[in-house]
Amino acid sequence: MKQKIALVLSGGGARGIAHIGVIEELEKQGYEISSIAGTSMGSLVGGVYALGKMEEFKEWICSLDKLKIFGLVDFTLSRQGLIKGDKVLNKMKDFIPDTRIEDLPLPYAAVAADLINNEEVVFKKGSLYHAIRASIAIPSVLTPVKEKHRVLVDGGVMNNIPLNHVDRTDGDLLTAVYVNANVPVYTPPAGDQEASKKRSAYQEKIKDFQRHLLRKHPQEDEDANPGFFSLITRTIDLMTMQMADQVLQQHQPDILVQISRDSCSMFDFYKAEEMVETGRQVARATLASFRSSIQA
Repeated sequence: MKQKIALVLSGGGARGIAHIGVIEELEKQGYEISSIAGTSMGSLVGGVYALGKMEEFKEWICSLDKLKIFGLVDFTLSRQGLIKGDKVLNKMKDFIPDTRIEDLPLPYAAVAADLINNEEVVFKKGSLYHAIRASIAIPSVLTPVKEKHRVLVDGGVMNNIPLNHVDRTDGDLLTAVYVNANVPVYTPPAGDQEASKKRSAYQEKIKDFQRHLLRKHPQEDEDANPGFFSLITRTIDLMTMQMADQVLQQHQPDILVQISRDSCSMFDFYKAEEMVETGRQVARATLASFRSSIQA
């Protein structure tokens, strides 16, 4: 009988792509994911996994080269956020159909934050698309999701690693993947020439966009004078890290896979293949350490 896992996936933007590699390694080593909960990118990857569409999602997100990603970014420049976010999720519906959470083959939960009522919102039923869209609404970047009496944003604002919301079964192992950890960066083997070209083109496009939108001088010191995106991401990372540390102390997981917060920036989606491999390798090392501690 396979060892069951109650899996919790944190938010972290592009770093959350590492969740894919972790899940693949868990399954390769014979673990069974019996329930899943996530915040932000964790809710997205968890929802895709629960749908049984992980391979299609991985193939798609790793194909976002030659600036394809910019064709999926619907800028609004509104007071509530720079990006609507609907375009990319609607594109994903081409191969990941929406469904009701209660019809998924395993228990699933996505966490968002309600700005009106100052509380967490945990989706365990209803539209999977709606739950994910609310959970990934990064304040000031993605526009919030409005309901009748609620305004919903990224769940990381209140609970970036929802260990207290995953369904548990007798004998399972509470397993968390935290992609905002203050640990050294795992560096995978250098990518091939094509990956290097993809990285260079993406970075140049980002720089051009920032200079145009923010009138940012190209030689500006990013550490001393962070730009708009950097300021947002560094602030959110610091805030969520502090809260996540408290949650981890209150609800200590049996297995904790820690991906460095310095692995990549929140918007470095061009590093998809690298982050998948990072998740796989860190999970492999973590599981080996776990087994050794059990034997000892």
